[in-house]
Amino acid sequence: LQRDAKGQYLFELLCHHLNLLEKDYFGIRFVDPDKQRHWLEFTKSVVKQMRAQPPFTMCFRVKFYPTDPAALKEEITRYLVFLQIKRDLYHGRLLCKTSDAALLAAYILQAEIGDYDPGKHPEGYSSKFQFFPKHSEKLERKIAEIHKSELSGQTPATSELNFLRKAQTLETYGVDPHPCKDVSGNAAFLAFTPFGFVVLQGNKRVHFIKWNEVTKMKFEGKTFYLYVSQKEEKKIVLTYFAPTPEACKHLWKCGIENQAFYKLEKSSQVRTVSSSNLFFKGSRFRYSGRVAKEVMESSAKIKREPPEIHRAGLVPSRSCPSITHGPRLSSVPRTRRRAVHISIMEGLESLRDSAHSTPVRSASHGDTFAAPGRSGRAESSERVAVIADENYSPADSVLPTPVAEHSLELMLLSRQANGAPCSIEEEKESEAGTPAAAEAEEAGGELRALCLGASGLGAAQAEQVNKFVLSVLRLLLVTVGLLFVLLLLLIVLTESDLDTAFFRDIRQTPEFEQFHYQYFCPLRRWFACKVRAVVSLLIDT
Repeated sequence: LQRDAKGQYLFELLCHHLNLLEKDYFGIRFVDPDKQRHWLEFTKSVVKQMRAQPPFTMCFRVKFYPTDPAALKEEITRYLVFLQIKRDLYHGRLLCKTSDAALLAAYILQAEIGDYDPGKHPEGYSSKFQFFPKHSEKLERKIAEIHKSELSGQTPATSELNFLRKAQTLETYGVDPHPCKDVSGNAAFLAFTPFGFVVLQGNKRVHFIKWNEVTKMKFEGKTFYLYVSQKEEKKIVLTYFAPTPEACKHLWKCGIENQAFYKLEKSSQVRTVSSSNLFFKGSRFRYSGRVAKEVMESSAKIKREPPEIHRAGLVPSRSCPSITHGPRLSSVPRTRRRAVHISIMEGLESLRDSAHSTPVRSASHGDTFAAPGRSGRAESSERVAVIADENYSPADSVLPTPVAEHSLELMLLSRQANGAPCSIEEEKESEAGTPAAAEAEEAGGELRALCLGASGLGAAQAEQVNKFVLSVLRLLLVTVGLLFVLLLLLIVLTESDLDTAFFRDIRQTPEFEQFHYQYFCPLRRWFACKVRAVVSLLIDT
């Protein structure tokens, strides 16, 4: 890779290697040494965007999820989107109720191992595969039952298409969560989907705002502002706090790109956006690709023989166990495994420390996600059945992109060895065994939440005051600087002998002559008189 090679060059090279034409939905993601995720900008040099030393490790990801993935023109594009959504399901981003989860997992089985064969697939064969962060025996039996009885005869392409159609109906389809806190200090996850802006909090979708209702996005430091204009001219400003200024800027950039891609009719309508209202302050960013409508029109014009798809050789994620028949073994070629420059222990360490994780939860599709806990874990109830048994939190799921291929499996094994509950039933039993401790912990948790909320609110207000003071000081400095420049220009015009065409035209205007003789000359004489008086006073003393 040449030092001055742009991101566009690398992306085109990759798409050519994959034989991919509908490439506008995809992007290249990397993680800097501070564990902050970034999308590779195509208009900038690749080397200059990397803060780490080569060799650079990047990941090919879906950046803009198709509004209707089943309507994609080519099978290779649908297959790559299928791999991404399968990865989302495995990492807990795609939340769904148990029946939907079983159907999605059965589609994956049918696509990757084919029809059920009693000779090859013994009893309990579905338990050898990891589709979700956590499994239950009942869910595994349901997956195997659907795979045996309902999907026989489906080709891999048909199973993948049905998988996409089902995934598209889920509420968290296309969600790439950004961890934040609201003004009260409560944890939240912000995400941009094909349909609008989403805020997830406590396993509930507390806000969903369509793209045509979002009027502006900006950020200052770690604070992200979203301006919303709804019906009856009702205007709302949502404020959230990111973990770091870099994370906030990444969130802002993602929002600008997603809004431009899904909302605009033409790429010619894209404008450069500033993160601040003042021209001398903040960051400036412009989306450089095509918009969704143009991509769909371009896809309709594709006329070529469908490219061959090598499903066995293309791995969805180095961190995701292979979905192949038999025990979970890595199907990544050895030559590619050598390119993974993060050891297993380094991967686990970055997994633990990263602040930009993926939530590992699953819940029902509806107005609110099924809340975990004592009231919502009965597998017999379809309305509240969930796959994962913890709160919607990124604490133990962020796969910083990328991680060594076996690190997740080792982490899951270590959690089981340490006695951590790994299924819904085990968690329910551990909770039922200590009711008094649970009540005390709940009361203490409420008290801590109140204290944290109050302190978080005070800190947020103090931070806003400090930012306001800094903004005022910056404005004063810029104003003084402009006045100083104007003063220098005035002195050059009136006192210097420069006879350029620019200065000559200004000096010959009636307004300048009037200003010079009626105001500037008397002011200069007065100022000179005062200076002489001060000098004479100093000499006398």
